[in-house]
Amino acid sequence: MRSYSRSTLRAKASGTPLAFIANADLEFSRNRERYRFLRWGDRAFRNFKVVPPDTGIVHQVNLEYLARVVMSDEAQKPTLYPDTVVGTDSHTTMINGLGVLGWGVGGIEAEAAMLGQPVSMLIPQVVGMRLTGVLPKHATATDLVLTITQILRRKGVVGKFVEYFGSGLASLTLADRATVANMAPEYGATCGIFPVDDETLHYLRVTGRRDAHVRLVEAYCKEQGLFQTADSPEATYSDLVELDLSTVEPSMAGPTRPQDRVRLGEAKKSFRDALAVMQSHAVARPPYKEVGRLASEGGGQTAVGAIASALGSTPPLPATSRRIQTEAASYDVDHGSVVIASITSCTNTSNPSVLIAAGLLAKKAVERGLRSKPWVKTSLAPGSKVVTEYLDAAGLSPYLDQLGFHLVGYGCATCIGNSGPLPDPISAAIADGDLMVSAVLSGNRNFEGRVHPEVRANYLASPPLVVAYALAGTLDIDLTTEPIGRDTADEPVFLQDLWPSREEIDAVIASSIDRKMFRSVYDDVYTGDGRWASIDVPEGDLYKWREDSTYVQNPPYFVDMHRKPDPVKPIRGARVLAVLGNSITTDHISPAGSIRLKSPAGRYLTEHGVDAKDFNSYGSRRGNHEVMVRGTFANVRLRNKLAPGTEGGVTRHLPDGEEMSIFDAAMAYAGEGIPLVILAGEEYGSGSSRDWAAKGTNLLGVRAVIA
Repeated sequence: MRSYSRSTLRAKASGTPLAFIANADLEFSRNRERYRFLRWGDRAFRNFKVVPPDTGIVHQVNLEYLARVVMSDEAQKPTLYPDTVVGTDSHTTMINGLGVLGWGVGGIEAEAAMLGQPVSMLIPQVVGMRLTGVLPKHATATDLVLTITQILRRKGVVGKFVEYFGSGLASLTLADRATVANMAPEYGATCGIFPVDDETLHYLRVTGRRDAHVRLVEAYCKEQGLFQTADSPEATYSDLVELDLSTVEPSMAGPTRPQDRVRLGEAKKSFRDALAVMQSHAVARPPYKEVGRLASEGGGQTAVGAIASALGSTPPLPATSRRIQTEAASYDVDHGSVVIASITSCTNTSNPSVLIAAGLLAKKAVERGLRSKPWVKTSLAPGSKVVTEYLDAAGLSPYLDQLGFHLVGYGCATCIGNSGPLPDPISAAIADGDLMVSAVLSGNRNFEGRVHPEVRANYLASPPLVVAYALAGTLDIDLTTEPIGRDTADEPVFLQDLWPSREEIDAVIASSIDRKMFRSVYDDVYTGDGRWASIDVPEGDLYKWREDSTYVQNPPYFVDMHRKPDPVKPIRGARVLAVLGNSITTDHISPAGSIRLKSPAGRYLTEHGVDAKDFNSYGSRRGNHEVMVRGTFANVRLRNKLAPGTEGGVTRHLPDGEEMSIFDAAMAYAGEGIPLVILAGEEYGSGSSRDWAAKGTNLLGVRAVIA
């Protein structure tokens, strides 16, 4: 069995050479209790291993090192069988790029599997996606996966497997395939799998797998009919979709959903349309909530198209800028200002081509005298230490550093909502001007309130585009026609002047990446650093719960539980706790990001002696049910029709109509002995495979969700 700890990285420090050390120290000081529990498990259980913090993102580590493609069991009768994996994160699907079947499950399912129980499922339909052609020279794997996400969301592949095949596979590197497989949750599939072929074997060799094992993978897969060649017969699928890779264009996705792809040249219009929606509640137009739901929630219509039809032509950007004066600079922040630009997430940092492209673009920008705008919080959070190794070897790290893309840590950061705080003057300007500022990140999700609670427009983009928008400093620009800045000679510099060619990228990859690099990084992957080794580990087969812990508590799920389940009873006299719209994701139900001071969870932590600076995130406190039940439906962008005109976890207690937090209302109803119901629209519970979206709802006393 393979099990892994998830990243607890939080990019509090950024834009400085000391960011990595500062964030790592903070990570260990905040999460020591959790790490203590994990280290106990590592010692107490056989066949259980923990990859320590500051190593990388689980999915990228699995891709580059842990996955075997073919497993060998020598315990009794020697047996070979295909590698498979389930993980407690949606993007476990990334490993399908290597030909390993895997997908994300909830914690309950994963825990059952760890205890030897089978994972059961209905036999899925398999949708074949035929790929033909070759990507254009300026298109990236990011553009490809955003295109596929848009196509398959419109097609409808929820609960289905997607299998990629066709002549176009030959032009995709395995890293490209992993990028596409990673975002299967975003296009709605259980997984998107690629076949084992010569490219798979090449990747296994490059990443340092032993030659004998690579030969075993080849022999076994060929013997079992699992090895794909140009002569392999085409399978019969439940349904078929086709994509000509040559039609893929430079793209972004946003402002609130990964399937809302826009061509790069339309990103400016996309943002302005989104801004018009935000402001429409103040004028005689369709209500903000209705237009917002139409545009950003389900139905197959793109955000740009829906907003344009609801509001008419795109208005000019209003003049609402706020002046910020610091010791270093004076500048204006306005609607559209990019306040976060982050190269992050295993989706893209597992792909050398887009990382090298970002480094080359940074090099050309620095040589022309360009710099990131001072209001942009920049960060580099790769999913593996191999990334910084090859960026250093290629001589590109200094240029990324000069633009502020210093290493902040190895792990999930901005993508999961751990982007850290914005500078106080920026936050004050956003609040004072009610500004719709933006983030550009190389992640896989941009749901409402996920990236940062103060940032309402979040766009997914390739790493080189992240660098480009840090230079531009705004989304209110058409990078295909307008200059990104001016050089030292005061000449305009366009994106096309900085964009590296495919030949440049390939040459750098060939000269800076080899298998020794992977082997040196992963030789001691389970060891950890001195801080990990210094954690005191409890002895014994049973964990000793600490009543004063705010991170790890003995959960109440087994209290009053009988061996035989209680019979299902009718729900009588229930009240509605919340009335929600469409596409209420698990991020809305159980957010993973920061904990606000005045929230129910914040009050609980304060009452237990935790300073606000040490609140950490909901994701880091999933071992404490008291925090998590208070964080259920606490997303800052949640809109409850029982409390019109509000955002966040707010409702009205009935029948008196008093406005209060959803948690406080649930506790009041519990005291009155009243069961609860949630009403919602389409796609309730989509998004991450997050079991706390079910557990937290249950602990609130909700007996049914009607959606």
